[in-house]
Amino acid sequence: MSRRRIGFWYRLAAILVKPPLVALFNRDWRGMEHIPAEGGFITAVNHNSYLDPLSYAHFQYNTGRVPRFLAKDSLFRKGFVGRFMTGTGQIPVYRETSDAADAFRAAVAAVQRGECVAFYPEGTLTRDPALWPMEAKTGAARVALKTRAPVIPVAQWGAQAVLPPYAGSIRPRLRPRKTLTVVAGATVDLSDFYDREPTADVLREVSDRIMDAITVLLAGIRDETPPDRRHVHRRTSADRRGTHPAPEEERTE
Repeated sequence: MSRRRIGFWYRLAAILVKPPLVALFNRDWRGMEHIPAEGGFITAVNHNSYLDPLSYAHFQYNTGRVPRFLAKDSLFRKGFVGRFMTGTGQIPVYRETSDAADAFRAAVAAVQRGECVAFYPEGTLTRDPALWPMEAKTGAARVALKTRAPVIPVAQWGAQAVLPPYAGSIRPRLRPRKTLTVVAGATVDLSDFYDREPTADVLREVSDRIMDAITVLLAGIRDETPPDRRHVHRRTSADRRGTHPAPEEERTE
């Protein structure tokens, strides 16, 4: 997809969102050369702040390839936000309903049309106490095996220093000015899975490989060693209500 096909709604979003992001953050962007210039592909991104979709979209918009995010269906029913979500081609996810498979089919179709579909494989903001990536859901793996499209791992760090996940207050921490680091890595090689039956075990292996690639990138950004075992989060009633406690040891730097 070339820049001329980005469309009205994405351009409007850029006009509205880029100036405050530029004002809020210093930028450390790396790995744009790994974003394919043409053809469908998948990006898999870690998730540690409500600002992530804006900060990551800013990074990828500047490559000329805009992402199509999977987002909960309720956002598509909210006035201007709903029009924006539809206009920019985002993909609704109908959780725990008979329509849940529609998101998978829509994601596959988007990739096959030559677009980028961006996944937060964890399915929600990380609950890891130190904000490392959690165990992934299998949606990105399923689309990757179905389409055999390139999967680009992306790690980002810094947005949580302005807007921490599940903090008691949504008041952003604007000072001192933070650095937002976004790093795209080389394509994750999944070719050894293409001729295998996509069983639950295979999907878990694929998901783990994708998350390993993201975690390696994030470890490089943070210059820290990630935990030996990835945090496992089970969906609770708090997830369905949209209320959560803050992580036990919130990391902001």
